[in-house]
Amino acid sequence: MQVQHWNELEIEQMNPLVQRQVLHTQNMTMARLMLKKGAVVPEHQHINEQISTVLEGSLIFQIAGQEFLVQAGDSMVIPPNVPHSVSASEDSLVIDLFSPRREDWLRGEDAYLRR
Repeated sequence: MQVQHWNELEIEQMNPLVQRQVLHTQNMTMARLMLKKGAVVPEHQHINEQISTVLEGSLIFQIAGQEFLVQAGDSMVIPPNVPHSVSASEDSLVIDLFSPRREDWLRGEDAYLRR
C-alpha cells in the first residue's frame, strides 16, 4: 500500500494544450489530464475500458457518430475498442481510469496525444 501525491508526480506536456500525470498499478491506469480550451484528443481506440470524470470544465466526446457534452461532476464510460475523440470546450481537469492498465502508454505508444 502506498499514498500517491499528485503534486509529486511528473507533469508531461503532451502538446501545447494538454498536460498529463499518470499512475499505473498492476491492473489499472489512472491519468490526470489538464486540457486548455480548444484542446483536441484525436480519434483513437484501445483495448481498455475507460471512465472519464470531469472535475472542472467541460468536454465534448465524439463516440460512434454521437456527441456527448460531459461537464464538471459527470463521467463518461467508454467500452473497449470503441473509437472516440474529445475536445475541451473550456479549460478542464479530468481523471481517466483505464482497465486493464495502459500498456501502450508504458511502451511510449501515445503519439496521438502529442499532436
